[in-house]
Amino acid sequence: MALNAKWGELFGSDSTGTGMKLASVDAPGGGGDSGSTDLKAGQGPWTTASGVADALHTDSASALTDLETAAKVEAKNTEGLDSTAAMDEVLTSWKGRLTAVRDECLRLQGNLRTAGKEFGEREIATRQKFEGKAGGPK
Repeated sequence: MALNAKWGELFGSDSTGTGMKLASVDAPGGGGDSGSTDLKAGQGPWTTASGVADALHTDSASALTDLETAAKVEAKNTEGLDSTAAMDEVLTSWKGRLTAVRDECLRLQGNLRTAGKEFGEREIATRQKFEGKAGGPK
C-alpha cells in the first residue's frame, strides 16, 4: 500500500468512509454533548478554580499549624522514648509535604485568578471588535 493511500485510510478519504474522526463530530448540531455549534466559554471556571485553590491553601496552612501544635504536645509526652526519633522523621516529612501543597495552592490561586481576569478582558475586547465598538478590523 502506498503512503498516500495509507494516509487516506487513516484520515477518512478512503472508499469505506472510515478513518480518524473527532469525538462527537457527527452529533446533531455539529458536535459536543449539547448539540450546539457555538463554542461557549467564560471567566467563571477560572474564578471557581482560583477559589478552590485559595480554600486548599487556607486548609493546608491550618493543617500545618495543627500538625506543629500536636507535635509539640507529643514531644513532651514521648520524651525519652525510642520512637521519638521516628516521630520526628515523620513530622519533618509531613511538614515538607504540607508546606509544598500550601505553597503550590497559593501559586495556582494567583495564576488561575489572573487567567480568569485576562480571559474575561479578552472576551469583552473581542466582542467589542465584532460589534464595531473598538478599534481594529471589523
